Amino acid sequence: MSLDEHRYALTVRWTGNLGEGTASYRGYSRDHDVEIPGLPALQGSADPTFHGDRTRYNPEQLLLAALSQCHMLSFLHVAVKHGVVVTAYEDRAEALMRTNRDGSGQFESATLKPRVTVAAPVAEELMEQLHSEANKVCFIARSVNFPVLHRPTAVVEHLQG
Repeated sequence: MSLDEHRYALTVRWTGNLGEGTASYRGYSRDHDVEIPGLPALQGSADPTFHGDRTRYNPEQLLLAALSQCHMLSFLHVAVKHGVVVTAYEDRAEALMRTNRDGSGQFESATLKPRVTVAAPVAEELMEQLHSEANKVCFIARSVNFPVLHRPTAVVEHLQG
């Protein structure tokens, strides 16, 4: 494998057979585990709208989480390259998914709302540039076929004296 290729592997195991398999639409659970060697199992299900368990993660949430995580990690990287010291980062991301009459559906957009705390004032134009660069290098954002929008805010950390 070359240095520019990265492979990922995991197992998704359906745990929702309630005794009759998929004999009926409501006769099985959507519960499943995502297993990655060396990590705790991630308990998943469908969105509650689609008969899932609301106490488990659903794929739509995990896609949005992946976008948010990837943007954050990319942003931290480009901040270092530009000499911007980030001391805190929080994103309250949202996404819009539409379902179609035939039962299919798709994400139409995701909006990331990162609140970035920096050690010293940073020009608004530079912060916009950092988010733009982060979006361009985020592997997940580059892989989806819907817009990933950004509504960032920046605050300067006030040190207690």
